[in-house]
Amino acid sequence: MKIHLVDGTYELFRSFYGPPPRKAPDGREVGATIGLVRSLLSLIKESDVTHIGCAFDSVIESFRNDLFNGYKTGAGIDPDLHAQFPLAEEAVAALGIVVWPMVEFEADDAIATAAIRFKDDPVVEQVVVCSPDKDLAQLVSGKHVVCWDRRREIIYDEDAVIEKYGVSPTSIPDYLALVGDSADGIPGVPAWGAKSTAALLSKFQHIEYIPDDSEGYGLSAGRARRLAENLSAQREQAFLYRKLTTLRHDVPIKEDLADLEWRGAREDFRQLCFELGADDLIGQVPGWVSGS
Repeated sequence: MKIHLVDGTYELFRSFYGPPPRKAPDGREVGATIGLVRSLLSLIKESDVTHIGCAFDSVIESFRNDLFNGYKTGAGIDPDLHAQFPLAEEAVAALGIVVWPMVEFEADDAIATAAIRFKDDPVVEQVVVCSPDKDLAQLVSGKHVVCWDRRREIIYDEDAVIEKYGVSPTSIPDYLALVGDSADGIPGVPAWGAKSTAALLSKFQHIEYIPDDSEGYGLSAGRARRLAENLSAQREQAFLYRKLTTLRHDVPIKEDLADLEWRGAREDFRQLCFELGADDLIGQVPGWVSGS
């Protein structure tokens, strides 16, 4: 079997900024939630999709904000999108999918925990992380754990991650720490661009193994010297940034493999669709839990 782990926050944002806005009969903006549900219904209908978990950032802030003052916050999120966070979780749960709502941790941490927990189960053929988020590329392992960009229909196995970033999945946290990640508020180390970082991490793998002496960098003398000087001056910050970009594997997820099996939508999904003004979704549900 395959396990599909969905980045619900990404899907919700994508649905908010993709399709046009849509109001429920009571006047609420619900377009992103409806778009998310449509996306998940499309996923459920795939023949090899049987076991699903969906993680959400119930709030944007997490334990990482306590570690670094510049880390991303919920500031600037459109109120019409922010108001749909709890509604989206409710809708996905009613659809019969296991939901992991994150407050202290982030959705990516829940996905990482689930991937690590289930990937070695002998009945699991493949873990499919449904997200193009570069943070999640660190979970990729051979062809057994992959990332799936559903919008572009691209599967990233280990070879594809190396081709895209120039480093192996285990070096992705180091890569993001050095290059920076504006989406998460991580500034990176000055002058460490994508190409130079990939070249050095492909050789040294992790920040702690990159020497202060730039002679072994294999780059032009001036370029190598500048990189070495900047890393030497900000090595401790780089370690902090890596801690921020490294996904946690200890989220308290209680579900076991059997709990992830999709058995159908619940009866309350029908009522929710009427409340959203999207009763057309009811006919798209391929199955209902017994008695619904």
